[in-house]
Amino acid sequence: MCYSAEAWTLYDNYVKEFGADIDIREFWEVYLKRDEAYRVRKPAKFTPKIPKGMDLNFLPPKSDLERQIQELISEWNGRKLAESEAELDAQKARLAAAEAKLAKKETKAALNDQRIAGNKIKQMERWIADAKRTKLEPAKDNRIFPDWYVPVLISENGRKVVRPMRYHCRPAGMDPSIDWTKDGRVSGTYNARRDNLQHFWRNQFGYTHGLMLAETFYENVDDGKGGSKEIQFRPRTGETMYIACLYSHWVDPKGEEPDLWSFAAITDEPEPEVAAAGHDRTIINIKPEHVDAWLNPDPNNLDALFAIFDDKRHPYYELVKEAA
Repeated sequence: MCYSAEAWTLYDNYVKEFGADIDIREFWEVYLKRDEAYRVRKPAKFTPKIPKGMDLNFLPPKSDLERQIQELISEWNGRKLAESEAELDAQKARLAAAEAKLAKKETKAALNDQRIAGNKIKQMERWIADAKRTKLEPAKDNRIFPDWYVPVLISENGRKVVRPMRYHCRPAGMDPSIDWTKDGRVSGTYNARRDNLQHFWRNQFGYTHGLMLAETFYENVDDGKGGSKEIQFRPRTGETMYIACLYSHWVDPKGEEPDLWSFAAITDEPEPEVAAAGHDRTIINIKPEHVDAWLNPDPNNLDALFAIFDDKRHPYYELVKEAA
């Protein structure tokens, strides 16, 4: 699985690398959906999640539509900043009250309030600093998780196009409930197993292919203590990964829900170093010379697509981070 990645969020990079066009209207649609979800107070899981790095595409805005996007971003940041500052004040008051109680008598409740308030204060201070920051910090701002939006490169009518898509694919024709497990967790359709491409993904494989470019990826593995830990991999060569993806354009047959562009990263058997670190899958990192063939598939020649996988790049994925 590819649980998380530090992906390309600045679409100008795709323009420089591939001569791609930008579907700026779809970017506007994503930001508008986020704004509308906030206004009608939809649950957080139904609110589009957008990495800060993607926001920086619109500083400064170069067109009227980009200006509208920047206004939506400013409104969003203003609201979240106000909420965070209010929460910071509340937690500071909670901490002061807990410390006043502890000065008189140590109790479990006061110690718990002191601990929680202290952690919340640090969290709010980080959030406030990030909300005010305009300089890109790739490790923070370009990181995506399942259900987050990121630019994806596709081929449409013979031209390369960059369109924002949700990293969590909902195949066309399927019920939205496929997005979630029975216990309310994100389902596994943000990854597409190579050995399932001609089954579950048969309507996408050979038809709707995309590419996500990323510098590093993260996985969750067993920590040996009954829990899990996060590990991070980066190609030792320093090369950008060309991650093969499948995408879908979901349209509600009832016309009640907005359209959804979403994608999944394809995974294969693990590279030896990834397996040694405790994970059982690795994303498929295709060679740059196969980009055009991958983005313009022939559904009648799936063997050619599997050949691209067999000829994938094998950089040594170095374990660069391990956090409990």
